[in-house]
Amino acid sequence: MYWQTLFSNKRLGAEDKNAQDSFRNDYMRDYDRLIFSSQFRRLQNKTQVFPLPGAVFVHNRLTHSLEVASVGRSLGKAIGEKIVAKYDHTLTQEAKEFYKFELSAVVMTACIAHDIGNPPFGHSGEDAIRTYFKELEEDKKAILTEALIENQFNDFKNFEGNANAFRILTSIFNQSNLNLTYTTLASIIKYPANSTEGFRKTGLISTKKSGFFDTESEFYRRIAAELQINQLDDTANVFARHPFVYLVEAADDICYRIIDLEDAHRLGILSIHEVRQLLEPFFEKREGKPSISERVDTIEDDKQKLSFLRAMLIGQLTAKCTEVFFTYEEQLLAGTLNKPLIDLLDEKTTLLIKKIDEISIRKIYNDKSVVEIEIAGYHVIGGLLKEFVSAVLSPDSPKSKKLLKLIPNQFRISKGQGLYQNLQSVVDFISGMTDLFAIDLYRKITGIQIPQL
Repeated sequence: MYWQTLFSNKRLGAEDKNAQDSFRNDYMRDYDRLIFSSQFRRLQNKTQVFPLPGAVFVHNRLTHSLEVASVGRSLGKAIGEKIVAKYDHTLTQEAKEFYKFELSAVVMTACIAHDIGNPPFGHSGEDAIRTYFKELEEDKKAILTEALIENQFNDFKNFEGNANAFRILTSIFNQSNLNLTYTTLASIIKYPANSTEGFRKTGLISTKKSGFFDTESEFYRRIAAELQINQLDDTANVFARHPFVYLVEAADDICYRIIDLEDAHRLGILSIHEVRQLLEPFFEKREGKPSISERVDTIEDDKQKLSFLRAMLIGQLTAKCTEVFFTYEEQLLAGTLNKPLIDLLDEKTTLLIKKIDEISIRKIYNDKSVVEIEIAGYHVIGGLLKEFVSAVLSPDSPKSKKLLKLIPNQFRISKGQGLYQNLQSVVDFISGMTDLFAIDLYRKITGIQIPQL
């Protein structure tokens, strides 16, 4: 892969290159389209880690995505300027302008879209969809096995929010003519493999999970050809990661580790002392200047102490990820780098991050409130799937006819379009719900709550 060919302002669904606005480049137009989309707005009522809503403010998917976008913009700006400085004599003028002025907008836009495909109830929502289709009753499983090819069935059994994001931004989004550029779309795909090749322990970062469903595989092939992204296996849908993906991933990796600690402190799960013990060791004592601990001690409010530490640490990790990006530039362009940037930082930083991960798993992600919302997600999403999938498989029963009327017209259910497409419409409908909408609909269709006239 080459820096010269890794960007294009072609738009999926509108393949001719677009003339720029006098005040916005194409990649800022991508950002504006996403920010004003209903798919993005719905993230405000989707769980990040802790249940929503609550008396204490914690992050939801929307606030998390905006913060990741802020870090991603900084990474894109720093990387772009360094690419121009390093290859000043070999890049075209168009490439110089892209990396100096536009890469930051691409990474920022990909960051606000990185969670747009996640279903309600956090990652447990993804697990609930996978579990439902893996544990189908034998009669339903036999119908799907007969009607679907292997990769189509795997799209449901190996449902992945990242692949669903690509579907939303291509197949679903394009119904509103909100076509995004090839560059932005490529920057979102963390695992450029289909559902059959993904979820395999091959040692390739590309196949850790999946990045596109069967219906969108041709879209990704078109993007890969335009941007000259390496195909790692000629006989399978497995590609190298686009280098910009590592920047989006790094921004996410930096943010969630720190903000999860911040939220845990707000909820009383971790004390200020515990969080300070995790964050302050990242900073070296500089001779003649107060230590980070001494600076924090001058702040009275505990929340402000954490805000200060958060800002300082995000800045430090952003700078380190920028450095390591160029340390591994050759592998990035060859498509052979199989670790996230944050795992390639210096040994001290890596060990401190692992300590945060250990505490987070033990005290945050297994906190009672988190476990309760995850269990609720299994029941609610599993219950909705059971009702609507049954209605698709037996559309002529009186109950099924009523249930199918609850699915909005944008998620078209039709006998003429095939079982795979109808099941996709059901999953599109359910995965796009907010937490509260999913709970409300589940209660109503199961009779827990009777709708009022």
